[in-house]
Amino acid sequence: MPETPVEAAKSLYIRRWGEMAASWGISRTMAEIHALLYLASEPLCTDDVMEQLAVSRGSASMNLRELVNWGLIRRIHRRGDRKEYFDAERDVWQMFDTIVRERRRREVQPIVETIERCLKMIGEGKRGLRGQAGKNAEAYKRRFTDILDFCEIMNTLFNLMSKTGRSGLKPLAATLGKLAG
Repeated sequence: MPETPVEAAKSLYIRRWGEMAASWGISRTMAEIHALLYLASEPLCTDDVMEQLAVSRGSASMNLRELVNWGLIRRIHRRGDRKEYFDAERDVWQMFDTIVRERRRREVQPIVETIERCLKMIGEGKRGLRGQAGKNAEAYKRRFTDILDFCEIMNTLFNLMSKTGRSGLKPLAATLGKLAG
């Protein structure tokens, strides 16, 4: 039986969401499950996910657990039903905020801490350096500081976007657009 245009649109979106996520270093299956749950009109159980995406129980379970850990989906228990159901956050703004917050916590914060540690190590070890070794230490310090400054600016922007929320984002974008002018 051929897909209806609505089902074809659903399949295309799920596939593209998975491809996009894979290019960002996120499991394609995890992203496809997220897309499926985002589009679903009601919560789905693991069996539904397995059937609709043709994935194994282990893969479905592992990726559902990770999506719960990210805060992008939540478990739902139905009275009298032993199965666990899952429902996705459908507020796009909240979903974006959750993804940014988690990526910052998991990826950005560890590199910021590493850079700060590297700067401290250079500061402690640079005293006795002469010649090329001293020049290298200064160059590393400048480069680490540049990355740290960039991370701090991006964190400030993300904090501002999160704080202003959906209603404040358009005026904020307009103001930044005028500045970029």
